[in-house]
Amino acid sequence: MKRLTIYKIAILSLTMLLAANSYSQQQKVLNLPNYDQDPYHFGFILAANNMLFNIKPVDNLSFIKWNGDQSPDIFADSLYVYNVTSQGTPGFSIGILGNLRLARHFDLRFVPTLSFGERILYYGILSYKDGESSYIEVQKSITSTLVEFPLFVKYRSKRLNNMAAYVTGGLKYTLDLASQKKAEKNLNDVTVKINKHDLLAEVGVGFDFYTNYFKFGTELRMGYGFFNLIKKEGNLYTDSIDRLKSKVFLLSFTFE
Repeated sequence: MKRLTIYKIAILSLTMLLAANSYSQQQKVLNLPNYDQDPYHFGFILAANNMLFNIKPVDNLSFIKWNGDQSPDIFADSLYVYNVTSQGTPGFSIGILGNLRLARHFDLRFVPTLSFGERILYYGILSYKDGESSYIEVQKSITSTLVEFPLFVKYRSKRLNNMAAYVTGGLKYTLDLASQKKAEKNLNDVTVKINKHDLLAEVGVGFDFYTNYFKFGTELRMGYGFFNLIKKEGNLYTDSIDRLKSKVFLLSFTFE
């Protein structure tokens, strides 16, 4: 009997606690209650990025024989490229944000951004010199300073107190100010050059948090390029790649 009474008290206490918590949630004071009704607003963005490449090597890459003239920075009679991979390094982005309200839950966003990053290409190469073979790994660094012009549509969920979830999707045009496409050839250090123009499709998910004075957002976004960026120059570093397309991951923080 005592055990049954204890169970009843515990259940009643839990019910009252849940009811009180629900009531407190319903009565929570909303910050910036009419913020999303404004036709437009502005802000800025800070982000960490990781730039990469999607690489498609040429067909039958490992069977192609390259001579020493096609890789002047490696002293060898002949070479074979076995694989080409890429790795990104942490970079950062900063930009301004313009938001136009389209409907109750839809916004159009334009976010001109300046991004800094570096991508590294790794080549696994089997070289032959005077009848002796050796396997080496060569890396080529590509540094980029990108002026970006993203145009997104944002769908925001119904606001839950001072938080809302959202998804974004759209296109981004980029101009690489550090592109070495027109740089002169250096026979002692072969540089992999890429085209400076690119177009990416990007999607993202995030959360908006409403404070007393501004709206703070955090978003995870990824983008994939449409254009082939590689510039063929008759050496094994460029001619071993059939298609080189950009890929980027972005963790951004917005202040609106």
